This record gives sequence, C-alpha cells and structure tokens, in this order.
Amino acid sequence: MQIKNSVVLVTGAKRGLGQAFVNALLQAGAARIYAAARDPGSITLQGVVPIQLDVTNASDIAAATARCTDLTLLINNAGIGRGSSFLAAGSADAARAELETNFFGPLALSLAFAPILKANGGGAIVNVLSVLSWLNINAAATYSASKSAAWSLTNGLRGELRPQGTQVMGVHVGFMDTDMARGVPGPKVDPLDVAHQTLTALEAGKDEVLADDLSRNVKHGLSAGVYLGQVG
Repeated sequence: MQIKNSVVLVTGAKRGLGQAFVNALLQAGAARIYAAARDPGSITLQGVVPIQLDVTNASDIAAATARCTDLTLLINNAGIGRGSSFLAAGSADAARAELETNFFGPLALSLAFAPILKANGGGAIVNVLSVLSWLNINAAATYSASKSAAWSLTNGLRGELRPQGTQVMGVHVGFMDTDMARGVPGPKVDPLDVAHQTLTALEAGKDEVLADDLSRNVKHGLSAGVYLGQVG
C-alpha cells in the first residue's frame, strides 16, 4: 500500500489521533483526504475534504460511500469511551454505546467500502484498536470489551478481504497525548508519532502496529497470562 497519491477516509478526524492521521497523510503526499466528523464544520485543516459522518448512522455511511468512490484507504479511527466498570450503574448502556461506535461502526464502514476498495485495486483498511484489546481495567471495562471485539473484527476481516487484495491492519496503542487520556497519569505517546508509525507499517505490508512500549510489553506477556492479573 503506497500512501503517496492514495485517497483516504479518516473517521473521527476532528482532533486527537484522527487529526494526526490527516497531518501525516498530508505530509506523505496523499492525493485526497476525506476528513470525517459528525460536524464537518469542525474540520479546520487545509487541503482536506470535510465530510459528515457519524459511524453509527446508516444514512451518513451511505452518503459517504456514494461520495468517496475513489477511496483506496479507510482509517477507522473514530471511537468513544464511557469510563465504566462492568458492575457500575448504567454499564450496559455504556457498553452498547461503545460497541456501536468502536465495533459496529468499523464493521459497517468496512462492509460499505470493501467493494469500492476492490474496484480501486484492493487498498487497505486500518482499525485503531488499543492495548485494552488484550487487557481489561476496571475504569474502562466496557470500553476494553468493545476494543476486544474490534480486534477480533480486524483479524476476521483480514482473512476475508485478502482474496481481493485489501490489506487489513490493526493499531494497538496505550495512552496517547489526546483529550481522551487527559486525566490519565503517566507517560503518553505523541499521536503524530502513532500516525507516522501506522503509515510506515502500511507501506511495509504489515498486519499490526504496536505503537508504544506498553503495547509491545503487553503483547509479549499474553502467553504468560498477563491478562489474568489484577490490572485496575
């Protein structure tokens, strides 16, 4: 997958990692960048095409599919976190909301754009996951479950889309210096660095990006049962 001259749709492009992806794509020479947000007026970066897209809204997805017929790279970045444990009041509602955005959103967009990617030579899909795809912490238990589902989705899509030449890559990262992690103590990785790592890995044909030490250490510890420990 070559980034230069590619045509890319980035969901959740208003801020954080989504905005970093847009900046990295501009630097890498993408031919067209569709920057998606629920409010396209909130997209202020120059050199992009703002589009309205709530990833939980079927009408928005249909409109985006009709507009972005030249797409070669889909970056499923939009995500939400409700900060709920499993036993907290309202946890079921939190889990449903997170699954709608973090799992069903990427699924719906992948279904919608897979034929377009095929028609345009295969292209690629990037799903932004998390180190919490592999771990569950009390403060984000329902979010962790939604990201585990998104990881499984990514692995399944990779096999199903391989015959049409579509590369599918998952991006695992711990805490980034974004609004979502503002209240989390400890080191945070620069979202622009994550975006650059992702684009470099895409061009190298990789299936997975472990964007920080935390993700690399946790992945390494899975066989030792790190997920069985008390995390939080």
